[in-house]
Amino acid sequence: MEKALKQQPSNCIKIVLFGPESTGKTTLSRQLAKHYNTFWVPEYARQYLQAKWDSEQKICEPKDLLPIAIGQMKLENDLAKKTDSLLICDTDLLETKVYSEAYYLNTCDPILETHALENYYDLYFLTNIDVPWQADDLRDKPNERAQMFKAFEDTLKTYKRPYVLLEGNKEKRLKTAIKYIDKLLK
Repeated sequence: MEKALKQQPSNCIKIVLFGPESTGKTTLSRQLAKHYNTFWVPEYARQYLQAKWDSEQKICEPKDLLPIAIGQMKLENDLAKKTDSLLICDTDLLETKVYSEAYYLNTCDPILETHALENYYDLYFLTNIDVPWQADDLRDKPNERAQMFKAFEDTLKTYKRPYVLLEGNKEKRLKTAIKYIDKLLK
């Protein structure tokens, strides 16, 4: 199992969209991948949890976190093999760790935590909560957006991850992200 959580070596620059639910991470991931003609790694948790909801009407449980993490790393490792320039990640294991701690009494599976802290990314884009909330089957914390944002930002600071705060509308966020990615690509 630990091998499945390990980030495989690659030659590409890896960018992570990071932040609370309903803050535009997927939209921006797709836009950036299109702009740079590269791959984006979708959020495996969304696919996994939507299937669980559709079949059982159940939400995420602690036992789901390792399968989600394994699925996320499989997607990332597979797509990283297809590019040697840039990979846009809609999420990472550090985000899974934040959600684990927020939902499950400040706990995280030690194996998940180890790999969340070991895996490396060149830059994180922290997405602010200054965009409208969009409800769906899986989103459930519309009134806790500020607390969740703080948890995400505190995590980046605690683990000294390089990050840029993205705020404003879609166009402003995209423009800011492109500016910072272009600097990394030079």
